[in-house]
Amino acid sequence: MRRSFFQWLMTQRQPVAADEVETFANAAFYDQQFPKQSSNFEKISVYLEENASYLHSMTIFDQAWEMYLASEE
Repeated sequence: MRRSFFQWLMTQRQPVAADEVETFANAAFYDQQFPKQSSNFEKISVYLEENASYLHSMTIFDQAWEMYLASEE
């Protein structure tokens, strides 16, 4: 069974973020409204575009999404 994107993203957290995906993961951890059970690109993308002021570029989400898909193969 596929993990949700949020579950995967939490595996990317680091106490001292070294890259943008790790920084995204650290910030998403504190986002109480993040769609934690979703594996739907569109739903998560729309949420981030409308609500995630901590994500300074959607390119970071795109990169994380590609990493997520590769990890689930």
